[in-house]
Amino acid sequence: MVKQQLQIKVTLEGIEELYTNHPDYTFLVKFKCINCGEISDKWHDVCESHTFPGRSGKYEVNFCAKCKLCSREGTVDIIAGSNGKYTNDNQGNFAPIVTFECRGFELIDFTPGTGWIAKVEESATIFKNVDLSDKEWVEYDEKSHQSVSVFLLESRFVPVK
Repeated sequence: MVKQQLQIKVTLEGIEELYTNHPDYTFLVKFKCINCGEISDKWHDVCESHTFPGRSGKYEVNFCAKCKLCSREGTVDIIAGSNGKYTNDNQGNFAPIVTFECRGFELIDFTPGTGWIAKVEESATIFKNVDLSDKEWVEYDEKSHQSVSVFLLESRFVPVK
């Protein structure tokens, strides 16, 4: 079993906090089979509020699949309570967003989608269902009369203990 933390680095303009709509956010990931090294060619959904029977139904997991090359089963679980926020204090640095527990798979890529939440710095306005599919987002905050944005999103997976 391996624990991997998804970390992001973004540039925030006028935004105080950026986070997912936990536990209903669907993380889109690609993985590598640790048995044969096969890399998935499509994005896979992992969501904490959705569970499936894992390894012969002995326990429930957030994602379960067989490697298309060697047929080994692998699972991915989101560790409860591991969701974090990216804040102004994190600017220019990677910060943890969520931690996964992986068996049989290693997570290698992440693409953000819709379902992020952005809190505006000056007015505390909350924008829900922010779409970061293009790794950037721009909106106008009526309360503070300013443009707010998220851009230059980068991500990485880091092994943790």
